[in-house]
Amino acid sequence: MVSSFLVESQSVPASQKYVQESNIKNYALHEYAGKNRIAFWEACAEQLSWNKKWHTVLEWNSPFAKWFDGGKLNASVNCLDRFMNTPLKDKVALYFEGERGDQQSYTYEQLYLKVNKIANALKSIGVKKGDCVALYLPMIPEAIASMLACARIGAVHTVIFAGFSSESLRDRVLDANAKILITADGGIRKGKITELKKIADKAVEGLTCIEKVLVVDRSNQNVTMDSDRDVWFEDLVEKQEPYCKPEVMEAEDPLFILYTSGTTGKPKGIVHSTGGYLVGANTSTKIVFDVKPKDIFWCTADVGWITGHTYVVYGPLSNGMTQVVYEGSFDQPGKDRIWDIIDKYKVTTLYTAPTAIRLFMKWGEKYLEGKDLSSLRLLGSVGEPLNPEAWHWYHTQVGQKRCPIVDTWWQTETGSIILSTIPSIMDMKPGCVGKPLPGIEAEVFDDLGNPVSKGYVSILSPWPSMLRGIHGDNRRFIQTYWNKWGGRYYLAGDSAFKDENGDYWIEGRIDDTINVSAHRIGTMEVESALVEHEAVVEAAVIGIPDKVTGQAICAFVVLKDGVASAEMMKDSLKEIVADKIGKIAKPKAIFFVQELPKTRSGKIMRRLLKNIALGQKPGDTTTLENEAVIQGLFQK
Repeated sequence: MVSSFLVESQSVPASQKYVQESNIKNYALHEYAGKNRIAFWEACAEQLSWNKKWHTVLEWNSPFAKWFDGGKLNASVNCLDRFMNTPLKDKVALYFEGERGDQQSYTYEQLYLKVNKIANALKSIGVKKGDCVALYLPMIPEAIASMLACARIGAVHTVIFAGFSSESLRDRVLDANAKILITADGGIRKGKITELKKIADKAVEGLTCIEKVLVVDRSNQNVTMDSDRDVWFEDLVEKQEPYCKPEVMEAEDPLFILYTSGTTGKPKGIVHSTGGYLVGANTSTKIVFDVKPKDIFWCTADVGWITGHTYVVYGPLSNGMTQVVYEGSFDQPGKDRIWDIIDKYKVTTLYTAPTAIRLFMKWGEKYLEGKDLSSLRLLGSVGEPLNPEAWHWYHTQVGQKRCPIVDTWWQTETGSIILSTIPSIMDMKPGCVGKPLPGIEAEVFDDLGNPVSKGYVSILSPWPSMLRGIHGDNRRFIQTYWNKWGGRYYLAGDSAFKDENGDYWIEGRIDDTINVSAHRIGTMEVESALVEHEAVVEAAVIGIPDKVTGQAICAFVVLKDGVASAEMMKDSLKEIVADKIGKIAKPKAIFFVQELPKTRSGKIMRRLLKNIALGQKPGDTTTLENEAVIQGLFQK
């Protein structure tokens, strides 16, 4: 079905200027990596700074991999120290802007000094190599610096999104057996202050594993400080020496644990290594974003998610890039905030989520008026499928048909981008994520492990930034990712269509696939059809039980501002789906809503929509961006 709908989108070539100036001008790198995969990854690893070279590039005992075994390095050194004797030390590493307009900037040298002081502060309270440090911080420079400080002393960091509840925070701290928690008095978003310290206090109450809580003074709030446990971050850090000798780490030593949701309800602690992860982050950043010395890079993700780890911290900084970091909402103080920031800092590369793009589209082009976006040269998308309608809007209104789009697919588990368009060597196809990156072997399989045009996204061979396991649960690691085809291939959990040119079209999570009368229909197929209507800006569909067809399709639709007579549009929307996909995919029910429930990372929470459609309670909403959305939906 996706083959008859999504692929009809016309191919769009990158501009001749972009192609001429691109670092990659042909498929030579892909071809070399395809024939010499191990040698390719070894050459990528050699771009980093190592204390000791590896003796074995890859040791593979499925599903367990060791990359660059015997090699020794430090992630902090690769993001900072190696630039200190070069002109890059005076280059801006971070431009920070808060929602209220407060600003800071850090050169690589200034960030280096801050990281060293934080590293010494952690050592002064007993943190050693192998200890786990939990971070529960807003999107501020201290979050990035604290991650690098942990890496510097060999501590494993686990960053916990600062939108999680005390219960969710407690679960993750306990599972990781964290020794230290770094939090803030409060975080600032949508003009309000989230009382992070109060949430953290409730989370760690009675926990014997937490020895100290460091508190960043971010929002100037009066908070309760436990004299035996709590320490003001700034007071401890400022008295430290500005140099901390980096810990020499084995390539396979863990760098961080990052929790992602699981079907059992218990979060999975995804473990990533130091060497392999850093090679994947550094290489994918270079290839996908066509890194240039004067780039101003802005990945809008929070460091609480894998995108923030790889494309805010380790990827850009290991490439010596300048980037923008923003704490806050894109509608504060007005809906033109993102365009103001691009104009102000002359951003060259914007990497954001489809839900954000559709939100900007809903607000309208008027907010782009008068903004100078001419600095932009490349746009990116991450998080979930980018439907063709939003793709065209992004390309036309934001990129002014001048900037190509890299639509990327990857996961917390993969560590770095797996599939992406490379606009300098392949035409862009709205809604398509392109091909596997060099050194990645992927395929679409059926249930028996046979290559098919439509089926399960699979990765055939190990890659450096792959997860090394689920913290404390190897059995779950094997069952979740490696049992489908007897341990031979990695099961990504997404379904996709691969067209005749070998390009991938992601349909969504396997568990998002709706089975109507024995026909498997991907959520993205229907959603993309719905947004073809000129009045629709965004849609989400779910499957609900049906006595006749097994499952039926239920759609939640967001209309452009000012559209009236929504109820009269239901029939025309159903007919669009029937025309684009087939009558089997016509929604049984359509609800018009002002906004879809999303996480702060921009993912639609379809589970909540299903609960609404079935008249059930919403359940856990700790990751929800806006609680008011659910209240409005439950009044439908």
